[in-house]
Amino acid sequence: MASRTSQTADPPADPDSDLRRVSHRTLAARIDARKAEIGNPALPRNSGKRRTASKKALLKAIEAAGGKW
Repeated sequence: MASRTSQTADPPADPDSDLRRVSHRTLAARIDARKAEIGNPALPRNSGKRRTASKKALLKAIEAAGGKW
């Protein structure tokens, strides 16, 4: 049953049919171009001042296992 605001009784077979598809390579190129336009700003890392105890424990365990977050 369609909702009251629905324009059609049956949904389309592919719900993504009206979306544009972009490859990862194309998206990465667009992002790089945008960054270059604004001078490649260096974004600050999260300071971590408001991390929960569980997040701190997780990051500590990752580091102990040789990982780098």
